[in-house]
Amino acid sequence: MNIAVNTRVLLKNRLEGIGWFTFECMKRIAQWHPEHKFYFIFDRPYDPEFVFSDNIEPIVIGPQARHPLLFYYWFEKSVPKVLDQINADAFISPDGYLSLNANIKSLAVIHDINFMHNPKDFPFGIRNYYQYFFPKFAKKAKKIVTVSNFSKNDISKQFDIDADNIDVVYNGSKEIYKPSTKEEIINTKKKYTSNCDYFLFVGALSPRKNIANLLSAFEIFKKRSQTNFKLIIVGEKMFKTKNINDAFLKMQFKEDVVFTGRKNPEELNKIYGAAYALTFVPYFEGFGIPIIEAMNCETAVITSNVTSMPEVSGDAALLVDPFSVDSIANALMKIYSEPKLRLELIEKGKKQCQKFSWDKTAIKLWVSIEKILHD
Repeated sequence: MNIAVNTRVLLKNRLEGIGWFTFECMKRIAQWHPEHKFYFIFDRPYDPEFVFSDNIEPIVIGPQARHPLLFYYWFEKSVPKVLDQINADAFISPDGYLSLNANIKSLAVIHDINFMHNPKDFPFGIRNYYQYFFPKFAKKAKKIVTVSNFSKNDISKQFDIDADNIDVVYNGSKEIYKPSTKEEIINTKKKYTSNCDYFLFVGALSPRKNIANLLSAFEIFKKRSQTNFKLIIVGEKMFKTKNINDAFLKMQFKEDVVFTGRKNPEELNKIYGAAYALTFVPYFEGFGIPIIEAMNCETAVITSNVTSMPEVSGDAALLVDPFSVDSIANALMKIYSEPKLRLELIEKGKKQCQKFSWDKTAIKLWVSIEKILHD
């Protein structure tokens, strides 16, 4: 069959959560199913590394869809033409956007609907686009895939979708994420923190990641603990980062915060492996891939007690109220002052992370795709 895939999120050296989901799943699915032809649809010149096998034909169509008006034009004008030209049997969209004008069986991967709960986190145009179109995409989809039971229930309730039409397909973690050697830990600390222990945040710098509260909590921790601990923040700015800047500028210990920008997986593995603990405390997540990545690196995890994060972390993390700076600060103090607790969390994390892998993700996603192909 001819399977069209929206691959506009595959951008070299710029993959975020949805990008990694698309990369890891479609690489496996295309290679595992040579009996099918896959058309990868890009909105800009693509990197050859994204053409994973001989049964993939890349197609570039304009315009580059990075603005609500261009989202509309690309999905409602450009995409339907291509789907007709290639005689596609199905359209798979790993970022959830569908073409309402295309008469084709469609599968949408809707990772979360934070825009329904926290609209202020988004620029005006994007917020309006999401809130208007995603309920329509959900109704249009022959099958919806999402990445946690939390998101399944949320989508079903918010968009009035039969829960039986939503499949849960958990995210995975790249095989590269594994424990660091003692030498790697020493070298990483030397490189980033002048040999000091550090807490770690990984993710895009956007409002829901709650970095402003994390900075305020770290400030309290520093005052209480009188340690030389640092806080490393790995990730690129997304939008609406003023509250992060404001919180940072108020800090007495701002010299102990290290912003590294985006890091490739090889370097990120070393940063995870040398961290005292991951401090990943968003107030909304559809899944939270850094939780699993850290556990694979045998790093203790502090995460939030809301949305999908308790589901993903199981009993292997210290949970906090992300809306309470004191709750986050208390967790930092607790994991610092109770080394035995930290080691217990690491051991539990080694078991918890075995539930998740990109192989498992791709297998389950293919099962969902087959449901629409043969229905």
